[in-house]
Amino acid sequence: MNTEIDELEELYQEVILDHSRRPRNFGELAEASVKVHGDNPSCGDEIHLAVKFDGNGGLEELKFTGHGCAISQASASLMTMKLKGKSRTDVEQMLRAFHDLVTTGKTDGAKNLGDLQVMRGVRKFPQRVKCAMLPWRAVEQALRQSEGEVTVSTEEPMID
Repeated sequence: MNTEIDELEELYQEVILDHSRRPRNFGELAEASVKVHGDNPSCGDEIHLAVKFDGNGGLEELKFTGHGCAISQASASLMTMKLKGKSRTDVEQMLRAFHDLVTTGKTDGAKNLGDLQVMRGVRKFPQRVKCAMLPWRAVEQALRQSEGEVTVSTEEPMID
């Protein structure tokens, strides 16, 4: 049994390292509706998230730039892949599910997260939860903005 858990954790680590070394949806988005700057002052992680909304307020396209630890970069990469093309309601549900996954290990709704479940182990390292949540806090702020550029910190509360 322990071998299976070890193999699974090793696979999760490989996925996280792959996404941090070769992030998907990394780059500028010229036709962005909203740009959000997110930072984690405690460790120096930074995310610049650009979102283009569709006619119904869903996320038509999103890209990010920035720098930081493997956890923050992998979380941003996986998040942008999962949220692209999703409705506002779906995004808000995934945001809550991801927050629960990395803070409490609660898996209600986690099945909708797909590959993002590789971040489950972050909850064992409380100082890394903020790293994993940084891009999610940026997308949360983007949902609140209609236009413009804003800054979000990892200290701000989540959507209720």
